[in-house]
Amino acid sequence: MQLFGYFQYNSLVILSYFFLSLLVLILNNLSKQKLNKYIFSSYRSSLLSPLTYIRLFTHVLGHSNWQHFMNNFLYILLIGPMIEEKYGSINLLIMILITAAITGIVNMLLGKVKILGASGIVFMLIILSSLVNLESGKIPLTLVLIFMFYIVNEIKDGLFKKDNISHLSHLIGAICGCIYGIFIF
Repeated sequence: MQLFGYFQYNSLVILSYFFLSLLVLILNNLSKQKLNKYIFSSYRSSLLSPLTYIRLFTHVLGHSNWQHFMNNFLYILLIGPMIEEKYGSINLLIMILITAAITGIVNMLLGKVKILGASGIVFMLIILSSLVNLESGKIPLTLVLIFMFYIVNEIKDGLFKKDNISHLSHLIGAICGCIYGIFIF
């Protein structure tokens, strides 16, 4: 799809995700962080509230600030188009939605904090990128190295580092990416 004759909208899901999250970031800043609090973060809340179920999916659109947004979308814009080309737009959208829902549900059950941001999706994409050339019966060395660098570090940081990062979201995204790449898609 050509945009203004010079630009190509070359990755429907990834670019739409980017622009939608950017819009949410702008609107959240205009609302003085209220949108993130009520719609674009997931946390333990009443199962009777319809917003609880909406937030299971929308938390991956919210970001706390420009730096948080930029850190996530640098990876997503780098890796995402390759994954979208390999698996298709519909499959990628399904993977993003399932990963968002699983992350939100696990956080509601086990977490004590609110989560927001696309980092779980980033980790899903990172793992999927190492499985792009998967051959039957063989474990890609890139997958092993990514697990050593990213996953082991996330487990270590999750256990010993006190910060505002949801290391559990990163791990869930990585597990989802591994399951999608090996067993499903």
